[in-house]
Amino acid sequence: MAENKKEFPPYKVVYGQGTGEYEEKKSRFIASVSPASGEQEALAFIDCIRKKYYDARHNCMAFVIGRNKELTRCSDDGEPGGTAGKPILEVLLGADVTNVAVVVTRYFGGTLLGTGGLVRAYTNAAKRGLEDAGIATMRYGMEITISIDYTDAGRIQYLLGSRQIAISDSRYTDKVEFDIRIPADQEQSLTKALTECTCARAGIRVTGEGYYMETR
Repeated sequence: MAENKKEFPPYKVVYGQGTGEYEEKKSRFIASVSPASGEQEALAFIDCIRKKYYDARHNCMAFVIGRNKELTRCSDDGEPGGTAGKPILEVLLGADVTNVAVVVTRYFGGTLLGTGGLVRAYTNAAKRGLEDAGIATMRYGMEITISIDYTDAGRIQYLLGSRQIAISDSRYTDKVEFDIRIPADQEQSLTKALTECTCARAGIRVTGEGYYMETR
């Protein structure tokens, strides 16, 4: 599976929804952030936020969709051109994150901020919202079940621990079974190590593959 490292590169997403606020000259900027697997999901989230903050002066947005960021959109929603949507989008692109939608809501404080002030405010609000949502890495990986005798369980646990591979589930019947998930490019080296560690007694079965969120 070594080729998977090139064919399925890792990419960054947000852990979940988040919010962030920024205030300048009594204008209040509220960033709302959400994962979005596609354009329709992004638009639905944006519509939901606009309804939530229906009384705000502006609800400016940006979203990025696709593993390779194939689709990007942004809107100033009435703010001077390039002072809101684009800065929000640049925050997302600068963080190298995708499959995400952001709406920054502005409640006008009575004082004009000027072009520079608006760019700064929308940028800072978006950054705070993104920080609250958290950024995770999606990696292409393999789900593997290791079947071993009880006498090999301890050394397998030690081997996995030394490689910082977590056991997601374990079963103890006539055999011991450990379920793990690893990046695809580690499959060959781990299989070799498991085989050597148990003198080829370990049963190694790939039960699934695909992108997963790296939590460590």
